[in-house]
Amino acid sequence: MKGFGYKILLLAGLFLMMPQLRAQSLDQAKKLYNQGEYEKAKPAFAKLVKTSPNNSSYNQWYGVCCFETGELEESQRYLEFAAKRKIPEAYRYLGQLYYLTYRFDEAVEMYDEYISFLEKRKKDTAGWEAKRDLAETAARMMRNTEDVQVIDSVVVDKDQFLSVYPLSEESGSLIPYTQFFDTARPVESVVYRNEKQDRIYYAHPTEEDRYCLYTQSRLMDKWGDEKQLPMNINSQEDENYPFLLSDGVTVYFASKGNGSLGGYDLFITRYNTNSDTYLTPEQMGMPFNSPYNDYMMVIDETKGLGWFVSDRFQPEGKVAVYLFIPNDERNRVETDNEAIKRERARITAIRDSWKEGADYARLVELARMHMPSGANEIKKDFDFVITDQVVYYTLDEIQSPEARSYYEKAVALRNQLRSLAGELNGLRQAYASADASQQQKLKPVILQAEQKIESLSAEPEGWEIKARNAELFFLRNKR
Repeated sequence: MKGFGYKILLLAGLFLMMPQLRAQSLDQAKKLYNQGEYEKAKPAFAKLVKTSPNNSSYNQWYGVCCFETGELEESQRYLEFAAKRKIPEAYRYLGQLYYLTYRFDEAVEMYDEYISFLEKRKKDTAGWEAKRDLAETAARMMRNTEDVQVIDSVVVDKDQFLSVYPLSEESGSLIPYTQFFDTARPVESVVYRNEKQDRIYYAHPTEEDRYCLYTQSRLMDKWGDEKQLPMNINSQEDENYPFLLSDGVTVYFASKGNGSLGGYDLFITRYNTNSDTYLTPEQMGMPFNSPYNDYMMVIDETKGLGWFVSDRFQPEGKVAVYLFIPNDERNRVETDNEAIKRERARITAIRDSWKEGADYARLVELARMHMPSGANEIKKDFDFVITDQVVYYTLDEIQSPEARSYYEKAVALRNQLRSLAGELNGLRQAYASADASQQQKLKPVILQAEQKIESLSAEPEGWEIKARNAELFFLRNKR
């Protein structure tokens, strides 16, 4: 009995000491938390929130630790619990979490809550207002997600992504900066060299330690005449990973400035040979850009294919290289279902972007092929899916004269819509820079252009359906 009584006393003592032990654990965890040691603080908060699941502070602290250590899904429910209990820090982190998971409208709501909290305490809100505005921009971009066919993806080490870019020789070449310039200087950049090997584009750090874009020309047997691209291209942030189309004027590059959604975003500009200037860069839309790093946009016109790199939802040190079919029409994903647009914008599953019945195996194989200069260009004007086994890429492949006639009308209408869209874009740009009186004159012209596009937008698909039906009828009777 003596032993039994001793155990009872020991357990009672431990029971009385538990609040003190827990307090010490909480104090240590909070100290680590305030020092930014989230990984070390997380186990203690995990135990606390398990024993006291309705404690809003425990939920907030544990949710933040999960967020800061990259466990976004785990952090969400704890931060949402804390937000319902009006914990201000939860608004801030939920805004960031929703932004990174493409729930941009909800991110705006959380940022607004946090901004309201800061205003009541007369604290600076500028930084958070900028984040809120960026979330609004991202929400608009997601609503206009492009209907791009992403036909393959490969996950590789970040420093090995160039191994997935087997360009045709006519599209030029991509070479690591350190290899091209034979330097031990740790420059994370790629040199693009054109097919003629007389012009290069690249980036390297400036004296202010930010990456800027440069170009050089080959003079006799030497590279020289280095020129920094103008400041309407180079921002106050990093610019990197340039690529020049075979037209010699269209430049793709990545920028952390110019309104980037987060990290590097993809941009396009054009060189004016007459004035030796570059047009203001145009930010590419989703799915190309994301709240993560997106870079190294390359279009191989000979193969009719493109690549870009992204570290969205990838482990540390890994990136995904996406292979896609370029499309000048830039059609949007036509659906009112926001969840579908979100998945297409995120590129959750590349198959979601595939045309019904299309087989992209031949194009994926082509992407991996070495294609020397002078090889026959791959003739591919469009993807016209007839059946699972039959896909046409040129008008000459369509066997039925009636179907060919219908599809010609579809092609002509799409070209007309593309032209109208270009004119409308020009009118909108003119409107943005015009004074009030000029804007009044432009309004009816813009409205008329929008109505014209809307009235024509459904017609190409109608002619394509007629062409497909006519071709199927022809093929069945031919047998």
